[in-house]
Amino acid sequence: MSAPLDYRSAGVDIDAAEDSKDRIRSLVESTFTAGTRGAFGGFGGMFKMPEGMRSPLLVSSADGVGTKLKLAIDAGVHDTIGHDLVNHCVNDILVQGALPLFFLDYVAFGTLVPEVVEAVVRGVAAGCRENGCALIGGETAEMPGLYTPPDYDLAGFIVGSVEESAVLGPARVRTGDVLIGFASNGLHTNGFSLARRIVSERMKLGAHDTFPGSKGTVADVLLRVHRSYLAALRPVLGTVHAMAHITGGGLPGNLNRALRSDVDAVVNTQSWTIPDEFLTLENAGGVAREEMLRAFNMGVGMVVLADASAADSVIAHAAAAGVPAWVLGETRRGTGAVIFA
Repeated sequence: MSAPLDYRSAGVDIDAAEDSKDRIRSLVESTFTAGTRGAFGGFGGMFKMPEGMRSPLLVSSADGVGTKLKLAIDAGVHDTIGHDLVNHCVNDILVQGALPLFFLDYVAFGTLVPEVVEAVVRGVAAGCRENGCALIGGETAEMPGLYTPPDYDLAGFIVGSVEESAVLGPARVRTGDVLIGFASNGLHTNGFSLARRIVSERMKLGAHDTFPGSKGTVADVLLRVHRSYLAALRPVLGTVHAMAHITGGGLPGNLNRALRSDVDAVVNTQSWTIPDEFLTLENAGGVAREEMLRAFNMGVGMVVLADASAADSVIAHAAAAGVPAWVLGETRRGTGAVIFA
């Protein structure tokens, strides 16, 4: 007669799940803001809409960190990618002028490891605290047979709000607007499938080897946390016209999303110095510059479109928040294209 089965023998450890919940309780509660309602562990997260808004719109987004997650797993560094995830999502809704309200995360394992869950959520909580965003819910799933340990998956979901009259976007853009570039602090969360291949196949390096031209390891350089632009841009949201978060597709695949169909963006490629890590990857991989500009942010993490008279203020507020910014180019009459000059 066959031995009786239980959930653990099928690959799902309920005790590990409970351990994980106990580990993350204080992390989650550390992000609660004035709008948070309910307690940790509820079936649904609750949040009170900000008071004083006349015609509020909710703005939502969902994203992951791509194969940057695989590098984090290979390096055994699990406490930064959650922070990456939050900052990426914050930037996405910031483009429309929205400020973050709350966040939810999803982590799925083949075999649940409570210490890894704790590290991932520690990063999520750090990102939420940085951006004043409450972590009000999430899901930790154990799915044996779907993920092969030590691999796991991570996704995030954000909701923010903006006054309907203050929504930013292409409709506000005018010819003669300036493009203001905001510096990235590395690859952020895009281009890692190509970067990882260059590092492993062409450079023959592992996660803990020294990255050429750097005092840090591959993990140190490539796992830098995706920068949030909220602090730099919040003071000037009422003066800018549109923004583009430079993620997958690079400058040509994201800046065009901020343009009207009769306006071009002319980017001055001499206006900034491409950071060394991108040049190292470009040279080691023999990657064409056009392809680099499509795969990576190349040192430009956000582009703001504003009236020329607002440029100095936007750049000064960025500097006050510790983010280098500069005039990247301008808009002119055209067909909605991004032109590199």
